[in-house]
Amino acid sequence: MAERDRIISFCDQLLEVGESDDWCPNGLQVPGSREVTGVATAVSAHLESIEAAIQSGAELLICHHGLFWDFHPSALTEPMAARLKAALEADLSIAAYHLPLDASPVTGNNALLCRELGAEPEPARLGEAKGSFVGMVGRFPEPLALAELIDRVSAATGGREPLTFDAGPDPVGTLGVVSGAAASAVHEAIALGLDAFITGEPAEHVMADAREGGINFLAAGHYATEVPGIRNLGLLVAQEFGVEEEFIDIPNPV
Repeated sequence: MAERDRIISFCDQLLEVGESDDWCPNGLQVPGSREVTGVATAVSAHLESIEAAIQSGAELLICHHGLFWDFHPSALTEPMAARLKAALEADLSIAAYHLPLDASPVTGNNALLCRELGAEPEPARLGEAKGSFVGMVGRFPEPLALAELIDRVSAATGGREPLTFDAGPDPVGTLGVVSGAAASAVHEAIALGLDAFITGEPAEHVMADAREGGINFLAAGHYATEVPGIRNLGLLVAQEFGVEEEFIDIPNPV
């Protein structure tokens, strides 16, 4: 058993919460039980993941996408009320880490994905969000055939083949990684002279951008590219505090 607030403090410090702005509050969003024997993690806090966390016996749910956002209505909608009702009745605490979990060189989505692909990550001026950069540049020890990179991206994201615009160098020596909805950051990757750029969601304009910029563009799924960070954070919490840990996988095709 561990104290909830010690776990939250650990995550806050590990992810350097407060070092940059965001569209949402990072850290504890819904206070529940102060004592934690089990932690559940999920990419997004919605009714299905909340109910699954309760079913697992967890007292704390940690997510990448939390409940509250600047662009959501300030008054409670019925779906939001249902989420909160489920959590509060079960005494389930909910915490969320958004941009800090993208940017972290320790357990960030982008750093972990770089390493999974066999590239050494380094923070770069890539993926500007709310005044800071969350992306990583990865460098391969030896240039990698584009077909092999596609296979590695597929393996790292649950077996789904990425949407690819193969307009850049082959083999690939460098790549930029910005998880989630960061298609427009392809311009930053082009400006850096990178061979490839990986994100989650595509956008209509990136086919032409990739062709005209001479870069390989791979869209591997918003959900899929943001599994690594939250999953690893749960493992780190379990190791640090000796609590049970379960990742709640609710795949999203986007």
